[in-house]
Amino acid sequence: MGQRILVVDDTPQNVKLFSDLLTAKGYAVATASNGEEALASIASEPPDLVLLDIMMPGLNGYEVCRKIRENPATALLPVVLCTSLDPNQERVKGIEAGADDFLPKPVNQPELFARVRSLLRIKGLQDERLKRLKSFFSPQLAEAIAAGKGEELLRTHRREITVEFFDLRGFTAFTDTAEPEEVMELLRGYHAALGRLVLEQQGTLERFAGDAVMVFFNDPLPVERPAEHAVRTALAMLDAFTPIAEHWKKRSGFELGLGVGIAQGYATLGAIGFEGRWDYAAIGNVTNLAARLCSEAKSGQVLADRKTMAVLDGVFDFDSVGPLTLKGFSQPVPAFSLRNAAR
Repeated sequence: MGQRILVVDDTPQNVKLFSDLLTAKGYAVATASNGEEALASIASEPPDLVLLDIMMPGLNGYEVCRKIRENPATALLPVVLCTSLDPNQERVKGIEAGADDFLPKPVNQPELFARVRSLLRIKGLQDERLKRLKSFFSPQLAEAIAAGKGEELLRTHRREITVEFFDLRGFTAFTDTAEPEEVMELLRGYHAALGRLVLEQQGTLERFAGDAVMVFFNDPLPVERPAEHAVRTALAMLDAFTPIAEHWKKRSGFELGLGVGIAQGYATLGAIGFEGRWDYAAIGNVTNLAARLCSEAKSGQVLADRKTMAVLDGVFDFDSVGPLTLKGFSQPVPAFSLRNAAR
């Protein structure tokens, strides 16, 4: 199926004309008869381009265009305003509303096709850039960056976050005898399962380091109750890892497990790297604490610091495991094991 174009017009004859012309060129066409219907259609099944009438009852074309631009998920969606009014007067209003292009009515067919092809070509390039960004950032952040709104989010700042470390148990012994292709296969399955769950819980994947993975919550986009998101990610990942471990036990005889450490506190965050290769990082004692707790966690265990335990009191149950002597910390650190975490 061809690229999808949404035609928005309150005049049925105009809708039919645009639909027939575009369908004949191989485009998939969706239609809406007013602004509210158009926004609902965009939200449920985003098109590749919108042909938008200006004069409509309810929300007019300018208002619809502004709402499209206000949403980071659709900020780059190409919008062509169609009008039978004075194009010179309407052009300024359209530019202010965020329109990409204009078409006068009655429509000139070659001009219609040329403008559609041009905007869809630009959107294809933008989509490719967004795809690359999503390889490094969460979808929400990638969309904000692609829409030109990421500079403030990426600027160095300080914020309270929940940091979560995942690390495989038995991985070193496995790599000593497994073929490199088997190691990569294991890591792909592990990373795929974890990545999906982190995105579902609105986390940020800071880095993969072989079998060790660092995630944090509440930055660059804030989330309510970030510690709860972290624990739910841990519980879901322990469930998801069970069949992975069972598969490799049958295949190689090795016992593989997963340990998790969670800590909450303030960190300095922002983009690090150089032009052409940026990462997003969190730096602070809280990251070290989560990593050390993870290193102490047994297979199937989730260890948390006191602050995480306190903010989740009444939501999850924890058992004290006593002060732990952790590398890099001068004093023993209170730690708490999430009850019934093992799956």
